[in-house]
Amino acid sequence: MDWKTKVELFEQLRREHEFGIGTVAGVAAKFGVHRRMVRQALAGAVPPVHQYPARVKPKLDAVVAFIDGVLEADQRAPRKQRHTARRIYRRILGEFPGISVAESTVRNHVRERKHQIGLTRRETFVPQSYELGQEAQVDWYEAWVDFEGERTKVQVFAMRSMASGAAFHRAYLSATQQAFLEAHEMAFAYFRGVFRLLRYDNLASAVRKILRGHRREETVRFVAFRSHWRFSAEFCNPAQGHEKGGIEGEGGYFRRNHLVPVPAMADLDALNASLLADCRADEARVLAGRFDTVGTTMNVERDHLLPCATEGFDIAEIAFPLVDKHGCVLVKTNFYSVPVKVGTRVEARIRPLHVEIWYAGKQIARHERCHQRCQHVLDLEHYLEVLNHKPGAFAGSKPLAQWRAAGRWPDSYDVLWARLRARHGKEKGTHAMITVLLLGQEFGHDRLRTAIITTVSLGACDVGAVRYLLTEARLNKTRAAPIDVGELARYDRPMPSVADYDTLLTAPCRGHA
Repeated sequence: MDWKTKVELFEQLRREHEFGIGTVAGVAAKFGVHRRMVRQALAGAVPPVHQYPARVKPKLDAVVAFIDGVLEADQRAPRKQRHTARRIYRRILGEFPGISVAESTVRNHVRERKHQIGLTRRETFVPQSYELGQEAQVDWYEAWVDFEGERTKVQVFAMRSMASGAAFHRAYLSATQQAFLEAHEMAFAYFRGVFRLLRYDNLASAVRKILRGHRREETVRFVAFRSHWRFSAEFCNPAQGHEKGGIEGEGGYFRRNHLVPVPAMADLDALNASLLADCRADEARVLAGRFDTVGTTMNVERDHLLPCATEGFDIAEIAFPLVDKHGCVLVKTNFYSVPVKVGTRVEARIRPLHVEIWYAGKQIARHERCHQRCQHVLDLEHYLEVLNHKPGAFAGSKPLAQWRAAGRWPDSYDVLWARLRARHGKEKGTHAMITVLLLGQEFGHDRLRTAIITTVSLGACDVGAVRYLLTEARLNKTRAAPIDVGELARYDRPMPSVADYDTLLTAPCRGHA
């Protein structure tokens, strides 16, 4: 019998005793209950709470001393290396094989015991109020996304206005400093202004060293970035996530509502477009205790923000590496190919998604940024001049393998290469194929790919055929438009005929040669 039903029954018993039968035995007989319940109803309108006797726990009693000893020792252990209830249960299974205690029983005892010895403490937090345009909180959180069927972990940047509750989210493959700064600029553009104060965790992109109290040794680029956009920064104490509880809760809410189930996207750009749409959709939310939507409050808050800087901050990190013997430069623990001589010092500009290589004021290479370690990111085009002198190294070259893996080497290229080798031999045929690839630097690789496909479809196998198809548009001259000759038309004559000469083929030959 549930609590509500029992309260209603007590009311009926009390009413029947007072206005009906009037005796305990009669009321008990009428309602089919024990006379003890009738007396309880007469004693009070609220049923008494049932007191259950303490149950004997023979299986738990055998390991209580072990559990209590583990929890006592945890008081002297590092905070992040203490036993959980599951870990204690696993140890019991391994160290007490003869005892089959349930995991829930162990969990209940661990919870009670931790509370008794002070391992679990609940803090009281003071609610805060925020002025419009005053403070926003920033953090990273992790999420998983399926990119073309491959499950990938991404790092999501989040900035949340503490007054309006509006938030901006953007995903990156790695939480680098360049991504950190770029996401700030995009967030300022989304909010159409800059908050006066940004509160952070102790992110490596902004904090180089944690000093005593609230003092921090910040990175030079973050100080310059902060000065450019004219905002102040504060950092939370280590392991005190409640000091920026707004962004902590925002990350969990956004991930549960927009990244569950795991989204399937074509690439990172498609994911960020979806995240931006979700941010705008969340503007229709009404936060607890408020009457206006997030978007309405955010529109009012925009008038209180600092104006955005007129010029953006150059977020690229600059390095000046030397070209090694493999035609690569070392940038952030990875090697990127460049089309210049060994020993040349170049300028590397490291951006969130790409690495740009500059030399003599010109961009000579651009690679997708690699976030692993000791990897070679190679472009076959950078090695064509070298391979033109060493055609034997072409077939087994690593740049060619990376072009194949990236889908930049279609099957038509292999068909043309095989025909050239069959016609000219292995070495000269490979040299001819490299000559064909060099045409891509002059005409572009998209046009070259189309020309090779056409060449293969026509059954040709010659460098000249590919070059002809690339220059065919230049060779086609437009016809001259007809001219009105006016009075000169009277001089028109019919086209001459050579039919009379046919008699030479039929008439008998006269004379001697």
